[in-house]
Amino acid sequence: MMTPPASVEAPRPTLIQRFHRLSLGRWLVILIPMLWLAAFFFIPFLVVFKISLSEAMIAVPPYSPLLEWDPDSAFATLRVTFGNYLFLFESRFYLDAYLSSLRIAAVSTFFTLLIGFPIAYLIARSGPTSRTVLLSLVILPFWTSFLLRVYAWMALLKKNGLVNDILMSVGLIDEPLQILQTDFAVYLGIVYTYLPFMILPLYTQLEKMDMSLVEAALDLGTKPWRAFCLVTLPLAKPGIIAGCLLVFIPAVGEFVIPSLLGGSDTLMIGRVLWDEFFLNRDWPLASAVAIVMLIVLVGPIMFMRNGNKEAV
Repeated sequence: MMTPPASVEAPRPTLIQRFHRLSLGRWLVILIPMLWLAAFFFIPFLVVFKISLSEAMIAVPPYSPLLEWDPDSAFATLRVTFGNYLFLFESRFYLDAYLSSLRIAAVSTFFTLLIGFPIAYLIARSGPTSRTVLLSLVILPFWTSFLLRVYAWMALLKKNGLVNDILMSVGLIDEPLQILQTDFAVYLGIVYTYLPFMILPLYTQLEKMDMSLVEAALDLGTKPWRAFCLVTLPLAKPGIIAGCLLVFIPAVGEFVIPSLLGGSDTLMIGRVLWDEFFLNRDWPLASAVAIVMLIVLVGPIMFMRNGNKEAV
């Protein structure tokens, strides 16, 4: 009896073949976001990168041109300097600013996740009516100005503010605490501001989770905390990653909250960028700071994304 020949796996289509298979409608769907990214990310990135390769000078704009045209010889001279990047790695100040920004953003992201996960779980497990009300309360802060909310925290945390008045009235403290212009105030402001960005992705993931899996784990004798660690957390992993990225990335470059709630010793890269651009008017150095910050943020994300693809 003859055995049937083994099936041969079809070769994967090449990039050119995939290009021809895409219809006009699909290309339009892809083209619109690509043009948006090119106009508002890639082109500004190239402009900032070009400025970072120039030298600061007293002019308008305050940096030297990369290309200098000589009308007599009809030659163009390209002048590129990497001195701004070398200065960043040689100066301890900028390294401390990067490390401080990463530390504040990481700690704030951790506490945002710690507070946001129970809230998202409560909303996901609530009834339809209660869920609508709770989601409205989460989104409600977006109806007011971000700057006004930060100023409200300044009024609450100052020495004669409501927080110190409550603590003194219940007898926990004898004199007002210095809460404003501290790192604690910066953490509090970032956690409060970015908490909805953590809750909403977590809620989206937890809301579609099949609760019968948790019930099956409990029926098999698993303790509730082990069922949470073995079932709920793995299923909520995409929402956790999305929420942490939505909080961590903008928190690293935060400027308003450290400036208004933090002290003079609160060092963050967003504040350094502002000082270099508008106080020192050293645009090339400020551009180099921005480029390095972008690499620090995007590099690990791309590495994790490629690692996940290889794992799959």
